[in-house]
Amino acid sequence: MSIKVNIDGRIHDPETALVPVFDRGFLYGDSIYEVVRTAGGRPVDLGPHLVRLRHSAETIALTMPPEDRLVASIEATLAAAGNDESYVRVVVTRGAGEIGLAIALADAPRTIVIVKPLKLPPPELYQRGADLIVATVERTSPRAVDPAVKSGNYLNNILAFDEARRAGAYEALMCDASGRIAEGSSSNIFAVTGGRVLTPGREIGLLAGITRMRVIELARADGIEVQEGELRPVGARAADEAFLTSSIRGVLPVRRIDDHAMPAPGPVTARVMALYECHLRESAGR
Repeated sequence: MSIKVNIDGRIHDPETALVPVFDRGFLYGDSIYEVVRTAGGRPVDLGPHLVRLRHSAETIALTMPPEDRLVASIEATLAAAGNDESYVRVVVTRGAGEIGLAIALADAPRTIVIVKPLKLPPPELYQRGADLIVATVERTSPRAVDPAVKSGNYLNNILAFDEARRAGAYEALMCDASGRIAEGSSSNIFAVTGGRVLTPGREIGLLAGITRMRVIELARADGIEVQEGELRPVGARAADEAFLTSSIRGVLPVRRIDDHAMPAPGPVTARVMALYECHLRESAGR
């Protein structure tokens, strides 16, 4: 198992993977990225991830490399790493240039693909569930940096995540300025009440996760009612059960939100977990 880094088509070991200090991704977080896991060595839901990457690029006026070149870079880096299963991070920065805020100062976009062995949360976390807090750090307003853009400017989420860890929790839930839950610091949240599933709607201002999208699709196809709408902390704490989704974690049950405990995994959560595991097996060609 190994780590390989592809920078603009050249594959490096971690020790030789260097980016100029004048790269705007380093200086300003002026970059976008996606994270994908593999199943059976194949990237899971790569197509939707690349669609979202392109949307992020268009939103911040960043030029993307052609999709076939990007896919070829991912495949080459996976092959060079030779892992059974991999974590894949695709980053596109605006490039380097003279220091200054003007976009026109950038020379040319830089593409980076990082592949390392896949590391999942410990199995016991899926068996007992995760502890969450509602953070005091608010989610960035869509009027500022649109949360729908998966950018390298991640300080908002870092501060919320740090608040959770200082409180002894696994993950933080972030609210908008009006007190509605938007998402976790690195995940999407689903609450289950009376057998119905509710997740915050995209209009609230969140990063619509690819796993979130897939779980909604799988659950509805299996007859589970899923709604996208408003979820406030009081509603989340009163839920019968809850779960998180993300590309690496998949579906992760929640056992506590602040001081409210809940079954983990509850019956609906367990059903959704099984549906997503089936999706991973199909992605692996099994």
